[in-house]
Amino acid sequence: MTSDSLLHRPAFVGDLLVRALDRHQDKPALYLGDIVLTGGQLRDRMSTFAQALDSLGITQGSTTALLSPNRPEVLVALGAAMVSGCRNTPLSAMGSSDDHAYVLEDAAIETIVFDPSFDARVAELAERVPTLTNLLSLGPSEVGTDILALAETFEPQRLVAAEVEADDLSSLVYTGGTTGKPKGVMGAYRAGAALNQIQLSDWEWPEQPKFLMATPLSHAGAAFFIPTLMKGGALYVLPYFEPGAVLAAIEEHKIDATMLVPTMIYMLLDHPDLEKRDTSSLRTLFYGAAPMSPARLKEGIAKLGSVFFQYYGQTECGMTISVMRTDEHDVEDDARLASCGRPVPWLDVRLLDDDLNEVPAGEPGEICVRGPLVMKGYWNKPAETEEALRGGWLHTGDIARADRDGFLTIVDRKKDMIVTGGFNVFPREVEDVLSAHPAVAAAAVIGVPDEKWGEAVKAVVKLRDGAEVDEATLTAELQESVKEAKGSVQSPKSIDYVDAIPLTPIGKLDKKAIRAQYWEGSNRSV
Repeated sequence: MTSDSLLHRPAFVGDLLVRALDRHQDKPALYLGDIVLTGGQLRDRMSTFAQALDSLGITQGSTTALLSPNRPEVLVALGAAMVSGCRNTPLSAMGSSDDHAYVLEDAAIETIVFDPSFDARVAELAERVPTLTNLLSLGPSEVGTDILALAETFEPQRLVAAEVEADDLSSLVYTGGTTGKPKGVMGAYRAGAALNQIQLSDWEWPEQPKFLMATPLSHAGAAFFIPTLMKGGALYVLPYFEPGAVLAAIEEHKIDATMLVPTMIYMLLDHPDLEKRDTSSLRTLFYGAAPMSPARLKEGIAKLGSVFFQYYGQTECGMTISVMRTDEHDVEDDARLASCGRPVPWLDVRLLDDDLNEVPAGEPGEICVRGPLVMKGYWNKPAETEEALRGGWLHTGDIARADRDGFLTIVDRKKDMIVTGGFNVFPREVEDVLSAHPAVAAAAVIGVPDEKWGEAVKAVVKLRDGAEVDEATLTAELQESVKEAKGSVQSPKSIDYVDAIPLTPIGKLDKKAIRAQYWEGSNRSV
């Protein structure tokens, strides 16, 4: 890197991590069970881990993947990879062997860091993926090198971040694949720096936050790690999400911030321990990744207080295209509660039609974005990249309306729109009406094959625990409520009641899996 390029070089994620740990080296930074690490201790562990990686030839630009449930070493491994300048790809612990093999091979991953509980899986992956040559286990393993034992052979050194360029790849994160094979989203270091700047300036944080993390550290958890440390706070990590354990942790540790997806919030609100636990310390509950029912959001505010902060984004534009602050959640305005907030000032966000023209005020248009958060493109998929970035805009695929105050309301995914008898139906609008019924815990709306209409509107509904209803009567009530709120075209022609609605690993409605049940044997799937 030349002196000219260094002169105006911004701080990237590795730099921010080192500076946060140095600044707060004597403060607790991580709690997981009985383990408590200060910023300095966490920094030293990252230093020895990074030296162990370097001794194996894993340095700046190396391709790595991480497969593990929540444990302290996950953050150590992530931090070491950030500081070393490795390109990281997270793997879902709930993913299948085929899922993992596809991602590893597509991304040409050379090194996998894994929990020993995945020994058998990693042994299989090593046979299937030719590029996978370094198997590093977080502890004793029958198939890999114990990277923790190797790290213990090194003494902590001053932690220094690699001198990366703004456009270098920091991550290759695969989309959920709800509309086809997952695509590798190329994230540059500039995007990570922009995300942290937006989070620290435009998001609402308690002072020195006590942040509870119950979602995977390798995915969403990593995005909250640096802001928490920069503010002198600490992460309290649960091995996995369980609503009773979340409530107990909030009470025991006086947690004042956490992040949950809507499905998790619904489970929290329905849990019998909610009334028994003291959650008064909670100041900010960040939520995102999927839309939340206005009725359930209103219920959450009633039970937990005005603590809800929404962020909207996607893998292609990390997490924060728009936000809705805690005081903007107006319980007297259902339309506001259905909103995903207003665009953050650091991005150019507009609602465009198919010809890239801004739509008239109040009309639906696709959310399109320009700015430093936008991905470089899809890995080895030039045609898909060109389509997603057509005309110099990131096309999110989300259709939204803007109100007079600039609040965006997503009516649906462009590809999820139902065309029935020539009329467009946006499932999200129907789902919000259905979820307002007191017996409904969650609802998914899709189009199903219909000889007369082309597609017919169908709802898949999960009832609240303990709800005692006559399904025929409830169906009539739900259909009528949609007719009154949205019109007869939008009303479901049929409603199926299920014990569980399929979700993606991050808690979104898995429309692909839901549709598959009804489109089997058809020559199309939408």
